[in-house]
Amino acid sequence: MYQPLTERENWLAGQIVDIAVCIHKAMGPGLLESIYGKCFCYELMKREIWFEKQKIVRLQYDQLIIDEGLRIDILVDNLVVVELKSQEYYHPVWEAQLLSYLKLSNKRLGFIINFNVPVMKEGIKRMIM
Repeated sequence: MYQPLTERENWLAGQIVDIAVCIHKAMGPGLLESIYGKCFCYELMKREIWFEKQKIVRLQYDQLIIDEGLRIDILVDNLVVVELKSQEYYHPVWEAQLLSYLKLSNKRLGFIINFNVPVMKEGIKRMIM
Protein backbone atom coordinates (compact mmCIF):
# COMPACT_ATOMS: atom_id res chain seq x y z
CA MET A 1 0.00 0.00 0.00
CA TYR A 2 1.27 3.45 -0.84
CA GLN A 3 1.10 6.66 1.15
CA PRO A 4 -1.65 9.06 0.05
CA LEU A 5 -0.57 11.64 -2.49
CA THR A 6 0.13 15.14 -1.26
CA GLU A 7 -2.15 18.02 -2.14
CA ARG A 8 0.53 19.27 -4.57
CA GLU A 9 0.85 15.85 -6.26
CA ASN A 10 -2.93 15.64 -6.67
CA TRP A 11 -3.07 19.15 -8.12
CA LEU A 12 -0.23 18.40 -10.55
CA ALA A 13 -1.96 15.16 -11.60
CA GLY A 14 -5.09 17.15 -12.48
CA GLN A 15 -3.05 19.67 -14.45
CA ILE A 16 -1.21 16.92 -16.35
CA VAL A 17 -4.44 15.22 -17.38
CA ASP A 18 -6.02 18.54 -18.36
CA ILE A 19 -2.98 19.46 -20.46
CA ALA A 20 -3.08 16.09 -22.26
CA VAL A 21 -6.79 16.47 -23.02
CA CYS A 22 -6.37 20.07 -24.26
CA ILE A 23 -3.51 19.12 -26.57
CA HIS A 24 -5.32 16.06 -27.92
CA LYS A 25 -8.49 18.08 -28.53
CA ALA A 26 -6.56 20.75 -30.44
CA MET A 27 -4.04 18.58 -32.33
CA GLY A 28 -5.70 15.17 -32.62
CA PRO A 29 -3.93 11.81 -32.78
CA GLY A 30 -1.22 10.62 -35.15
CA LEU A 31 1.51 13.24 -34.81
CA LEU A 32 5.09 12.66 -33.72
CA GLU A 33 5.80 12.29 -30.01
CA SER A 34 8.15 15.30 -30.24
CA ILE A 35 5.24 17.55 -31.33
CA TYR A 36 3.16 16.52 -28.33
CA GLY A 37 6.20 16.99 -26.09
CA LYS A 38 6.69 20.56 -27.27
CA CYS A 39 2.99 21.33 -26.77
CA PHE A 40 3.05 19.70 -23.33
CA CYS A 41 6.05 21.77 -22.18
CA TYR A 42 4.45 24.91 -23.63
CA GLU A 43 1.30 24.27 -21.59
CA LEU A 44 3.34 23.70 -18.42
CA MET A 45 5.12 27.04 -19.02
CA LYS A 46 1.80 28.83 -19.63
CA ARG A 47 0.54 27.46 -16.32
CA GLU A 48 3.80 28.41 -14.59
CA ILE A 49 4.49 24.82 -13.55
CA TRP A 50 8.19 24.01 -13.24
CA PHE A 51 9.45 21.06 -15.29
CA GLU A 52 12.55 19.47 -16.75
CA LYS A 53 12.48 18.02 -20.25
CA GLN A 54 14.58 14.92 -21.02
CA LYS A 55 15.70 14.77 -17.38
CA ILE A 56 18.79 12.56 -17.06
CA VAL A 57 18.87 10.49 -13.88
CA ARG A 58 22.18 9.12 -12.66
CA LEU A 59 22.01 5.52 -11.48
CA GLN A 60 24.12 3.37 -9.23
CA TYR A 61 24.45 -0.37 -9.54
CA ASP A 62 26.62 -1.83 -6.79
CA GLN A 63 29.81 0.30 -7.06
CA LEU A 64 29.15 1.30 -10.67
CA ILE A 65 27.89 4.85 -11.34
CA ILE A 66 26.00 5.26 -14.61
CA ASP A 67 25.90 8.98 -15.41
CA GLU A 68 23.18 8.76 -18.04
CA GLY A 69 21.26 5.85 -16.60
CA LEU A 70 17.82 6.89 -17.72
CA ARG A 71 16.11 9.80 -19.39
CA ILE A 72 12.67 10.90 -18.20
CA ASP A 73 10.58 12.59 -20.93
CA ILE A 74 9.23 15.26 -18.57
CA LEU A 75 9.72 15.60 -14.82
CA VAL A 76 7.03 17.93 -13.48
CA ASP A 77 7.82 19.99 -10.37
CA ASN A 78 10.43 17.38 -9.36
CA LEU A 79 7.47 15.21 -8.30
CA VAL A 80 5.77 13.60 -11.30
CA VAL A 81 7.29 11.50 -14.07
CA VAL A 82 5.56 11.90 -17.44
CA GLU A 83 6.36 9.52 -20.28
CA LEU A 84 4.90 10.57 -23.62
CA LYS A 85 3.99 8.17 -26.41
CA SER A 86 2.41 8.38 -29.82
CA GLN A 87 1.93 4.73 -30.71
CA GLU A 88 -0.93 2.90 -32.35
CA TYR A 89 -0.81 0.00 -29.90
CA TYR A 90 -0.38 0.12 -26.13
CA HIS A 91 2.55 -1.98 -24.99
CA PRO A 92 2.53 -3.41 -21.43
CA VAL A 93 6.30 -2.92 -21.12
CA TRP A 94 5.59 0.83 -20.84
CA GLU A 95 4.12 0.21 -17.39
CA ALA A 96 7.19 -1.76 -16.30
CA GLN A 97 9.36 1.04 -17.68
CA LEU A 98 7.43 3.70 -15.77
CA LEU A 99 7.60 1.70 -12.53
CA SER A 100 11.37 1.38 -12.99
CA TYR A 101 11.66 5.11 -13.63
CA LEU A 102 9.64 5.89 -10.50
CA LYS A 103 11.72 3.55 -8.37
CA LEU A 104 15.09 4.66 -9.73
CA SER A 105 14.27 8.38 -9.58
CA ASN A 106 12.70 8.05 -6.12
CA LYS A 107 9.38 9.53 -7.29
CA ARG A 108 5.90 8.30 -6.37
CA LEU A 109 3.60 9.42 -9.18
CA GLY A 110 3.90 8.89 -12.90
CA PHE A 111 1.88 9.01 -16.10
CA ILE A 112 2.09 7.27 -19.43
CA ILE A 113 0.35 9.50 -21.96
CA ASN A 114 -0.23 8.04 -25.41
CA PHE A 115 -1.63 10.64 -27.79
CA ASN A 116 -2.34 8.21 -30.64
CA VAL A 117 -5.84 7.29 -29.42
CA PRO A 118 -9.32 8.36 -30.57
CA VAL A 119 -10.31 9.59 -27.08
CA MET A 120 -7.60 10.95 -24.76
CA LYS A 121 -8.90 9.25 -21.63
CA GLU A 122 -8.00 5.94 -23.30
CA GLY A 123 -4.39 7.11 -23.61
CA ILE A 124 -3.70 8.09 -20.00
CA LYS A 125 -2.29 5.62 -17.48
CA ARG A 126 -1.55 6.88 -13.95
CA MET A 127 0.74 4.88 -11.68
CA ILE A 128 1.59 5.38 -8.00
CA MET A 129 4.41 3.76 -6.05
